[in-house]
Amino acid sequence: MTASTAPYSDPARAAELLRTEGYVLLAPRDVAQLAGCTLAELDSLVPSWDQLAPDNYLKDGGRYRHRRHSCFIQQNRELEQVAHRPHWQSVEYNALHGGMHRLFEPMDPRTVANPAWTRLVTALGAVCSAVRPEPRWHVEAHQFRIDTAEGIGRPTPEGAHRDGVDFVAVLLIGRHHIKGGETRIFETDGPNGKRFTMLEPWTLLLMDDAAVIHESTPIQPTGPDGHRDTLVLTWRAHGFQGDGQSVANPV
Repeated sequence: MTASTAPYSDPARAAELLRTEGYVLLAPRDVAQLAGCTLAELDSLVPSWDQLAPDNYLKDGGRYRHRRHSCFIQQNRELEQVAHRPHWQSVEYNALHGGMHRLFEPMDPRTVANPAWTRLVTALGAVCSAVRPEPRWHVEAHQFRIDTAEGIGRPTPEGAHRDGVDFVAVLLIGRHHIKGGETRIFETDGPNGKRFTMLEPWTLLLMDDAAVIHESTPIQPTGPDGHRDTLVLTWRAHGFQGDGQSVANPV
C-alpha cells in the first residue's frame, strides 16, 4: 500500500481512470467545474450538515455519528426524489449493520431544492454512465458527521468494505479540530492499495464498487468540537438495495 496526500487525478480522464483503476480522486476546483457550479455555490449546501440527526443504529454502542439519508432516481441530468425509505444492506456488504432496515431522518428539503445539489449529483452520475451506460440510476445520498465527543469517532465502523452498489462517491465537506480520517482503498482482487487523507472541502473520491474496497480510519480531537463531515452518494442500476425485503421484522 502506498501513502500520499490527495494524489489528485486528471479530471479529463475521470471516466477512463474509473474504468481502468477502479477509482478517481478529484480536486475541489475540478469537482465544481464538473458540476457546472462555483465552489461558493457548492458551499451553499454546507450549513445543512449542522442539522443532522443522531444515528441510533450503531451496534458498537457509540454515539459519534449523525446523518440524514434520502433516495433519488437519476435519468440523464434529471434527478427526482422518491418517497422516503429505509436504508438496507446485506450482511455480505456490511457485517456490522447488514440486514437492518435503518430509517434515518430525510435530507432537508431546502438542500434538495438547491440547484447545486442536482448539478452535483447528476454530473457525477454522468461519469458513472460514461463507464457503464444505464438509462436509470437509483441514487442514495447520505450526509454524515462523525464527531469526537467520546474521544474517538469511526467513519467506517464496519471496517474495509464494499457497499453493494455500482458506484460510490465520497466527498469531504469539512474537517474541524481533528486528526486521522485517512482514506484507504484496496483492490478487490489484487494486492495493491492506496492511502491518503482528504483535507480540502469538496475533494471527491469516486469508486467502482466492484473493483475496490474502501475504509476511513478513526478520528481523534485536536481541539473543541472535533468532527469530520462527508457526503456519500451511491448509484445502483437495478433498484435500491432492500427492494423486496420485508420491513415487518427488521433484524
